[in-house]
Amino acid sequence: MSKPKSSEPAALLEPSQQVEAMLVARNPRGMAIARQALQPGYLQRAAKLLNQPGRSVLIGTGFPVAGTFETDGPVGAIAIYRMLQQLGVQPVLVCGDPLWSVLQGHFQVEPVALGIDGQCRANELLAQYEPAAVLCIERPGQAADGRYYNMRHEDISAKVADLDALMRFARCPTVGIGDGGNEIGMGNIIDTVRALDIRPAVTGCSELIVADVSNWAAYGLAYHWSLQSGLDLFGCCDALPVLQFLSSQGSVDGVTRQNTLTEDGLAPEVGAQLCQQIYQLFQQHRAAAV
Repeated sequence: MSKPKSSEPAALLEPSQQVEAMLVARNPRGMAIARQALQPGYLQRAAKLLNQPGRSVLIGTGFPVAGTFETDGPVGAIAIYRMLQQLGVQPVLVCGDPLWSVLQGHFQVEPVALGIDGQCRANELLAQYEPAAVLCIERPGQAADGRYYNMRHEDISAKVADLDALMRFARCPTVGIGDGGNEIGMGNIIDTVRALDIRPAVTGCSELIVADVSNWAAYGLAYHWSLQSGLDLFGCCDALPVLQFLSSQGSVDGVTRQNTLTEDGLAPEVGAQLCQQIYQLFQQHRAAAV
């Protein structure tokens, strides 16, 4: 499948849209195309929905690969968790095993399990936390047939606990983050992602964020939250230590299926460079506002 590039140079856009364009500039899986189907400003709108001091925000993540979990998703979820904490929000990670066992003791985390009715578990979590928002980052979403598929079109339903219900039954705003078309939230642009080489997810959300690597969406949120709060939150986005921790616990790269310090086949330096570019844009914007 050919991978058309985004049509406009990022430098010609206003800052918020520049960041949105930067997140899909590599375009390995068609997210530059997906971005064109979204109303500009989605990143800023999502940041505002999630920034709810004193309230809880549920963060679902974890994509099963090769009997374990992939690095893309949890790295971004942890960065978002830490930033929300600094903003006075009460984040709660939601995932299944083996990721839940890895994160337990390090973060506030709630389990979802195979064989448990997704609607019942969703209602339990929503009643317990009364969240101001629900976010799912790089989490498999149900296809039109109710099954779950990975990027290779393999049916992975037997390995995926239902988090779609958490988004469907939430009475608060919901945010989805994805990089391929088969993740929770992609139902917002189902007609667009159907054209990609993927079994698309049909579950939608209030605001959808797309990125070449889902983890990288955290850098865009850091940009907006840092501007909104006056805090420099980019220190929460250092991916390498998190990759090292997850790798020590058996994570794999979702593309190569190898236990390496990579995100979707890309060295951590690639994401770090993008993060630095967005940070520089933040510094320019902050200086201009003084």
